[in-house]
Parts: sequence; structure tokens; C-alpha cells
Amino acid sequence: MSNLKHVAIIMDGNGRWANRRLRPRIWGHVRGSGVVSDIVQSADDLGIRALTLYAFSTENWSRPLEEVSTLFKLLKKFLVKEKDRLLANNVKFKVIGDIRSLPADTIELIEEVEKTTRNATGLLLTFAFNYGGRAEIVRAINSLQIENPDKLISEEDLARSMYRPESGDVDLMIRTGGEQRISNFMLWQAAYAELFFTPTSWPDFTPEEFRKIIDNVSGRERRFGATSSRVALKQTLSQAEKNRSIFSQGTLHHV
Repeated sequence: MSNLKHVAIIMDGNGRWANRRLRPRIWGHVRGSGVVSDIVQSADDLGIRALTLYAFSTENWSRPLEEVSTLFKLLKKFLVKEKDRLLANNVKFKVIGDIRSLPADTIELIEEVEKTTRNATGLLLTFAFNYGGRAEIVRAINSLQIENPDKLISEEDLARSMYRPESGDVDLMIRTGGEQRISNFMLWQAAYAELFFTPTSWPDFTPEEFRKIIDNVSGRERRFGATSSRVALKQTLSQAEKNRSIFSQGTLHHV
């Protein structure tokens, strides 16, 4: 089981993958869409609490209309195909971002799947669609100012006002396709995230590589700005507190 609670993935490299094979970019997106279910299942198997996938950014509107239309259709196809499986596997699904520009039937389907899975207690699966990290922060600030015009905004307030606060901070952000930037994705939540950039294009990304990345990053020392000695001290004090709790509950018995 992984000690990483929230993993975010920028699913990149579909178009270049197709171009290398002398095929249109949309063919790469179609092939890449088939990878999603396997990675979702792997995340669930590894005990990851939340998985957020970057499916369509606010900047992607500049792409050819046919490519944008294909991405919309693939989202709908995934929901139609996987909604029963999500429910059966206790996955709680949500789309974050401004989805008002999506076709009406796709919006209805998104709302249906979100409603159907809202009581699930397993993996928190999130698709970021027509999403931008800066736009999310601006939206949260505006909402807080409207609700509490005379109140100073704290970090806790802002965190609670993100699209999906229950997912928590990102522990690991993966980007496939060889690029090494986060492209306006989860800017607030990824403040202390570990970053992993793989040259593997999304259509070639496998559960095996995903697990290797999880194992690699799980072994990193995450200090959150502290020194190694400070982290070790904190871990020692935490363990000591757990031991005191166990003894106080009388759960240890000598033979």
C-alpha cells in the first residue's frame, strides 16, 4: 500500500505519440483514453486516496476544433462505459473546472455519475476538464469575498474553497510525454508535491510504470521545508505518542 494519499497526473504526449506513427493527433487521444481505466484501477489497488487527472485545460481551446470535439466525445464515452464500474468499485467521481461549454448531454451525464457515486467511500477520482489552476484560485477568492466581505482570508479558508477540498494537497504530480512543467495544474494543492516527469507518452503509460513511480517517490524523504534531523525528531515524537496511546488503552499485554 502506498503512503501517498493524493496523486495528480498530467496526461500528456497523445498528439506527439500519434504524429510519430504518421497518424492524426486525435488517434493519440483515442488510444490514450484506453489507458485511464487501468491507471484508475492501479491507484485503487495501491490504496491511493485521491487521483486527479488533467484531461483538458483552459488553454486547450486553441487546438483544432476537431481535436477539441474528440476530447469532449472521449469524456462522454468514458462516463458511459465506466459509470457502473465506478459505482461497483466504490469510487467517488467528480469533474472540476468550468464545464458550461460542454454539450448539454455530456453535462447531464457528468451530473448523473457524480450524483450516483456521491456516497462512495473509496477512491476520489477527479477529472480536471476546462480547468486552470489560476482560475480555480481566483474563483475561490471571489467566492470567499462574496460570502464574507469583511473577513480576512486565511490559507485554511482558501483550501476549503477549492473545487474538491476533500482530496487534500497533492503528494505526487506525474507528467507523461517528456515535458517538464506543471502547466497551470493544481497550483494551490501542489505547493509541496513531489514531481515526476517521464518521457513515456500517455498512450504507452502502463500500470507497471505507474507502480514503479509510486514506489520511487514513496521512498523519498519529504521534509516540507524542515531539515532531515527535524523530520526524524518529529517522526520519533509521533511514534512515542502512538506508543503512549497504546499503553494507555491497555492493548499491549505481557505473556
